[in-house]
Amino acid sequence: MRDYRNVAVAAAVTAAVGLLSMGTAHADAFVPLPDGHITEPGVSIDSVGNSVVISPSLAANGAGRVAWLSSHITSNVDTPPGKVGPWNGPANGAGTNDSSTHGASTMSVGYLVGCQVALGSLSAGISAGISSSPSLSGSLSLPLGPGEVKWVNFDQKDMVESGAYHFDLQDQQIEIQGCAGYAQARQVVTVEIVGPDYSKTTLYGQPFSIG
Repeated sequence: MRDYRNVAVAAAVTAAVGLLSMGTAHADAFVPLPDGHITEPGVSIDSVGNSVVISPSLAANGAGRVAWLSSHITSNVDTPPGKVGPWNGPANGAGTNDSSTHGASTMSVGYLVGCQVALGSLSAGISAGISSSPSLSGSLSLPLGPGEVKWVNFDQKDMVESGAYHFDLQDQQIEIQGCAGYAQARQVVTVEIVGPDYSKTTLYGQPFSIG
């Protein structure tokens, strides 16, 4: 009578190896990112605890992937920015040189995401050639074609008093679809101070690959 025990053991080992291979091929990749800091007169921005986890898309079509973003951002403002008000144009009042695009000083946090675009050379802010995606309230599926860059805005805070302003990002999900080539992203934090002494300070994070 044939002994099926060895056959069963061999089958179990083969199955385990197959599962291990599948797990390795589809494993998430954790990528730590460096801290960032910039200081300008009256403004400082710090971005710490930065990381991204890259996962394959559930669509499994070779043109999609998922990025889970984490970061802690602090902006310190020394000069009281002023009150929230309506947009007043380039001159904020007769006889003044105030500048206002929103009515209040703001801190904005977002990411530039590009397909087959080297974002390391892109540091001129959000231009007319970069499309904008809405602020995120959960996960976002981002269609992205070759040579295309999109701006994903996570938050914009009004800064009406001097002090520290914080923003935390924990495993925020962005799913990229349609990019068959390499994809990159980089964090962008901008503090815009309106009033007699207008200033705009931008902290760019290190570009990172999304596969």
